[in-house]
Amino acid sequence: MLPWLAPFPVQFPPLDQALRDPDGLLAAGGALTPAWLLAAYRRGIFPWYSDDQPILWWSPDPRMVLFPAELRVRRSLAKRLRNGGFRITRDQAFDAVIEQCAASRAAHEGTWITAEMRDAYCRMHAQGHAHSLEVWRDDDLVGGLYGMALGRVFFGESMFSRVSDASKVALVHLCRHLEAHGGGLIDCQMHTGHLASLGARDIAREAFIGYLEQYVDQPSGAWVTGGRTHPEPPAAPTLP
Repeated sequence: MLPWLAPFPVQFPPLDQALRDPDGLLAAGGALTPAWLLAAYRRGIFPWYSDDQPILWWSPDPRMVLFPAELRVRRSLAKRLRNGGFRITRDQAFDAVIEQCAASRAAHEGTWITAEMRDAYCRMHAQGHAHSLEVWRDDDLVGGLYGMALGRVFFGESMFSRVSDASKVALVHLCRHLEAHGGGLIDCQMHTGHLASLGARDIAREAFIGYLEQYVDQPSGAWVTGGRTHPEPPAAPTLP
């Protein structure tokens, strides 16, 4: 039986109790308060559910991650980075990014970014825990991503594109930014072929938790100067 979590105290069951089918489902209930969310991410747990469901908490095994230095930038994407006419910012339009992510998901497959989830992550952003990266063309927001940051780990939640490759441009900038400021790992949560093509890979949940234990309490300067506009990063190595 799936454990039901009361609003208090903030306490999750052991990760080895997570279901195999569906992979990683750990518990239901609890709340989307900062205390619950911070406790969850520190333990390798994240919320994922639909409007007609209670809050569901997950910790899949294996876990898809992206080490920033392992990002694959192919020739077409490198050209887009150079010639796409994009302007990149951080933490300047968090609400708009999460709204666009929700709209994009709803248009294609239905969204788990419910109004409750949007409100919760906007609160986390106001407290300095959640961050966004925006991709602009002129004054139009054409792509971006958002997620949580704890220490040297960025926990990616969602991304969107309104023009070709804009979300990939956001991811490249995130990786370059994390590399430059001590970021060690991007959590991609669950496997997708799209992320695998960009260099993300699956690791065992036990190994993922080991990285969290190593990284989440280590200082990182990645978000100290959030909100400042940044130029394109140096051209990345390309692959055939």
